[in-house]
Amino acid sequence: MDQELYSKERSASLDLLLRFQRLLVSKLYPADCVGQVPNTYSPDLLGVGSLLKKYTALLCTHIGDILPVATSIACTSHRHFAEVSYVVDGDLTGILLPELVVSIVLLLSKNAGLMQEAGAIPLLAGLLEHLDRFNHLAPGKERDDNEDLAWPGIMGSFFTGQSCRNNEEVTLIRKADLENHNKDGGFWTVIDGKVYDIKDFQTQSLTGSSIL
Repeated sequence: MDQELYSKERSASLDLLLRFQRLLVSKLYPADCVGQVPNTYSPDLLGVGSLLKKYTALLCTHIGDILPVATSIACTSHRHFAEVSYVVDGDLTGILLPELVVSIVLLLSKNAGLMQEAGAIPLLAGLLEHLDRFNHLAPGKERDDNEDLAWPGIMGSFFTGQSCRNNEEVTLIRKADLENHNKDGGFWTVIDGKVYDIKDFQTQSLTGSSIL
């Protein structure tokens, strides 16, 4: 319902494309092919799959043209990124693409053979690099990357060389957590009150596990 209310702000052409996209997905949903022999599909179903491929190709071409331009503007400043993100969010990239990806993943889980026949999935892969470049401009991206590296026991500052004294996002690990982790085959150790994961070093070390 929220999406339908939001649709009032969309252009008529964009709304029509979204309805057409949903119609394609609904026609490919496996409820339409109950009782069919596996790996055999009706000409009508294959026709819809071919139409989905052409639609996806056109959509990806448009987004592939838009994103590099958006990235070149967004890299100027955080304010530019916010403005460009707002525009992209209301364009095909922000409205049609997310729902199309989710729909194709759903169709793939329900009927992988048909989706392979349709051939729409490889077309989406071409957008990954463009999307990745744009998303890397997001404010706080480095902080998020450091959080990924720091979880569950390795400090992000261990890699960046920065002092973590003022870092409020340092993961706190209790002694029980450390012991349970090591019982499960991990190899965390505490040096000067900081937790380090030395499991990878353990396999390369010549000194043996007991000394470590």
